[in-house]
Amino acid sequence: MASYKDIVRYYRQYWGISLLSIAATSLFEIIDLVVPYAIGQILNVLSRQPLDAPLQAFIAQISAITRLPISRSLSLWTLLGIIFLVTVVRAPIQPWIGGWFHWAIPLRAKRDRTRQVLEKILTLPLDFYDENNPGRIAGRVARGVTNHTWTYPEIAGQFIPKLMRVLGIFLVIWLIDWPIAIIFLISFIVIFTFSLWDLRLLIKREEVLDRYIENTESRTSEIITNIKTVKAFATEAAELDRQQQRLDREMQVVLFRIHKGYVKLATWQRTIVQGCVFGVLTLTLMATVRGDISLGHFVTTLTVSSMAYAEIEPLSMVAEFFARRYASMLRLHEFMQHPSGADASNLNQEAVQDNPYRFSGKLELCNLSFGYDTNQPVLQNINLTVQPCQTVALVGRSGSGKSTLVKLLFRYFEPHTGQILMDGQDIRTLDVARYRRRLAIVHQDVDIFNGTVLENLTYGNPQVHFDQVQSACQIAKVDEFVHQLPQGYATVVGERGVRLSGGQRQRLGIARALIVDPDVLVFDEATSSLDYESERTIQLAMRSLLGTRTLLIIAHRLSTVREADQIVVLDQGRIAEVGNHDQLLHYGGIYHRLHTLQETGELRV
Repeated sequence: MASYKDIVRYYRQYWGISLLSIAATSLFEIIDLVVPYAIGQILNVLSRQPLDAPLQAFIAQISAITRLPISRSLSLWTLLGIIFLVTVVRAPIQPWIGGWFHWAIPLRAKRDRTRQVLEKILTLPLDFYDENNPGRIAGRVARGVTNHTWTYPEIAGQFIPKLMRVLGIFLVIWLIDWPIAIIFLISFIVIFTFSLWDLRLLIKREEVLDRYIENTESRTSEIITNIKTVKAFATEAAELDRQQQRLDREMQVVLFRIHKGYVKLATWQRTIVQGCVFGVLTLTLMATVRGDISLGHFVTTLTVSSMAYAEIEPLSMVAEFFARRYASMLRLHEFMQHPSGADASNLNQEAVQDNPYRFSGKLELCNLSFGYDTNQPVLQNINLTVQPCQTVALVGRSGSGKSTLVKLLFRYFEPHTGQILMDGQDIRTLDVARYRRRLAIVHQDVDIFNGTVLENLTYGNPQVHFDQVQSACQIAKVDEFVHQLPQGYATVVGERGVRLSGGQRQRLGIARALIVDPDVLVFDEATSSLDYESERTIQLAMRSLLGTRTLLIIAHRLSTVREADQIVVLDQGRIAEVGNHDQLLHYGGIYHRLHTLQETGELRV
């Protein structure tokens, strides 16, 4: 579980410069106290009351250096000089020591942590994304990183330095009249402690609210992703009403449980603070009347104590902002604590590219068993050998384990028992990134990025020569439509390839797979959702690849697999039949029955 310590460690790379900048800012806050002190001493000079002994000694040294006589004028000019140094001279220095680093540190940390978040996103197991949609993940990450970035300048640039100023004020009052200083310190601690206690209760409410907001954003993301389905079923009004109800509940919690709590806290604080200021005024006035302190000390004590009490409100505001952001920052660290998947790839691109594997494409599945739930196996005791450059088709009813087998091949999951061998090597002993670069897959729904056609084609191999791109496009029949696009290969295809048809996306996916020149190429139901003409085009593209590399074809339409060297029929997670098209038809088993039903139009596998 994430904790407050994780939030503090967010800036651990910058602790050294952070401590220096906070110390410098705190020093400037304490130096500010010189001004009311000097003004109080000026009043003593004007009212012909004695200056404090340390100040008298300092003026005597000035007199000795300048050979000027000690007088009221020298005292006043000395005090004015001190005020000039701590105000005018300091003015151009403070922004660079304080303001610069208080933003430079969080902005650099944002860059570093965002990279770490991306690394985490890229290495999490696939089942995490089955349970969390993109909107939920993106919202949690964005809120967490942004709130970290905005919180640091407030804590490092205001909260801690202001507390140091209050401590300095206590020391100033202590030197003037220690009983008043004790009363001031106790009152300040009591007010601040009760404020933080109330904030702890509000933080718990903020944590519940943050999870609720995350769910609302998740639903909004789903609406955007599935907008075509929403419109097709005319459920726009229902979705709006559902989200409106969530937003109304969210507003009720924010307004009447959280914001109202902050307003009550501010009301209590302001009332108590004004009472404390009046109390200090009374005590200081009584001490001045008794002659215990001078007029200058009266003004200094009243001024600095008012400054201290005035800091309670901004300190509370910073604490309130922190409380409002605390839950989202904590949720970011909870996300970062998710363990990386067993299939996590090497993120060092040079290491992956500089040491490539090369395989003949021989695959051996030995006693392979797997289930997403250990009590419900999806694959049971699979034994299969695929020779180099052989074409093998996997067929069977939905849920028979065809796609699961491919997921194991790509090491998205690890088998419970058995092993997969590539050229005689257990794939679990291979570097996963370098291994996957020798594989390629064309899914039923090809993932297209919002970029140009060329960027999508070269996604897996950006350094490829354009001649190779054109060659792959010719094999995949991409060249039949790419020149009809407005800017050809430079045409932007839109989010998820919305400007391309289903058949065009499939052909682009095949070309993209060929451009990486894989040793094993997988077609995962690549034609199941296409019309007859598009399916025929894809089949021609697939036919041209026969014998060039190891091909695995998962097919709904059995017409796609007629020319496969081997057809493997899966039934309830087991291999039921193996043979070519003619052999399986002659055998008269499951494949024959599926083929007959599909030919008569009674079944699509």
